Amino acid sequence: MQYDALKTFITLVEVNNFTKASEILHISQPSVSLHIKNLEQEFQTTLFIRSPKSVQITPTGEILYKRAKQMMAIAESAKEDILAYHHEIQGTLVIGASFTIGEYILPPIIASLQQQFPQLELQVIIGNTKEIIQYTKLLQVDIGLIEGQAHDNELIIKPFMQDELFIVSASNHPLVRKSAITVTDLQQQNWVAREEGSGTRYYLDHLFRANGLQVHSLLTISSNQGVKESVIQGLGLSLLSASVIERELKNDDIKILPLEEQHFIRTFSYLYSPTMKNKRNVDTLIEALLKKA
Repeated sequence: MQYDALKTFITLVEVNNFTKASEILHISQPSVSLHIKNLEQEFQTTLFIRSPKSVQITPTGEILYKRAKQMMAIAESAKEDILAYHHEIQGTLVIGASFTIGEYILPPIIASLQQQFPQLELQVIIGNTKEIIQYTKLLQVDIGLIEGQAHDNELIIKPFMQDELFIVSASNHPLVRKSAITVTDLQQQNWVAREEGSGTRYYLDHLFRANGLQVHSLLTISSNQGVKESVIQGLGLSLLSASVIERELKNDDIKILPLEEQHFIRTFSYLYSPTMKNKRNVDTLIEALLKKA
């Protein structure tokens, strides 16, 4: 059954005039006549008795009018439901996040999203920056969140917040007694670092190169928590994000060693494949990230 024909039929019943019906529907009068003819053929009945001056609905026309109104109401309801479905945040969103973001930045954002959109299923895959870039390219995640810089023509990459890193030590480290430290103070120190491919490791390596630092020993651990615990135990200095050491600073487990006239600022970025562009769930996370910043 044709939706447009039923709409024409209902309008004609209610205005009782072919010309008025055509004006309301913005179609020609012959089109109105054709719609009614098609319905009469489909139901094998006469719906109107026509005369030069009037149009009178038949008893079978009355039956169809009642049912047509119901069908149109159901059709409109279906339209609204489908529209709501497309605008509702639901389904699954797979997020890839580097360790610092996944462990310290993302949890409160996820909590907020789950409260706002209970129908949205969230999955988080945590890896280092290099791994997250690869997962995003292979579409193993819908969106990636990384620390540090990335350049890849296959991905859309945009910043969402700034992050500061600090040189840190155990609370009883000898350098803690100094109000400010110099590059000379950092020579031949023991260091604890994240693994190669980590955004944090990238900045630590840059610190070494830019200042010509000679390292006495380097302990590599593939988690922020492991690095922090090692620093607390006095196994070496490290370079860590402010978000990573917030609790330890409050508890006086870790101390910041301010390096004279040097600050370590980096950018957190989100990235996704062009095939994910305008995907509603991805856009929802991006909006939440920008609010966080």
